[in-house]
Amino acid sequence: MPRNLTLLVVPLLGSLEATGDLFVPYRLVDGGGVAVEPVAVFLAELAACGRPATTQRSYGMDLLRWFRFLWALGVGWDQATRVEARDFCRWLAVVAKPKRPHWRYPAGDAPGARKEHVSAVVNEVTGNDRGGTGTRRRRRLTASVLRGFYDFHLEAGTGPMVNPFPLPRLSPLEQDD
Repeated sequence: MPRNLTLLVVPLLGSLEATGDLFVPYRLVDGGGVAVEPVAVFLAELAACGRPATTQRSYGMDLLRWFRFLWALGVGWDQATRVEARDFCRWLAVVAKPKRPHWRYPAGDAPGARKEHVSAVVNEVTGNDRGGTGTRRRRRLTASVLRGFYDFHLEAGTGPMVNPFPLPRLSPLEQDD
């Protein structure tokens, strides 16, 4: 039975914390503040491969979105299937990026700040993607990060038997978007 994503509430549990440690610059923690070990091992591998802290942060944010989605579903990361991966990609396509106050303007009164709700997916004037979480490019990058995360754990023997994020099947016209 298909999952009703319109009713799904994904709480902002967990976070990606800057550690100040040169060798472990970021740590993903769950809602209880406990480090998520599979992510810690993956980020350590990225560091060992020479990936800069900025890349580790970007990958960590993608993994945080994925883990929050799984936590909302009650599915363990190593129990996720292609169904969860598909639903996650569909959910990313329509979800609005959470609005948080800027640290300089906690009341939300930053110059040029919009008070009304803005569509997460499409610019009303141009019809183009807004460039936030839901853009096609961002979704592809996120899927690529998650594919790499699961490939790493498959090779290490620490994850599921099947990667929930298979290689995409794009037509030649879609490949250069």
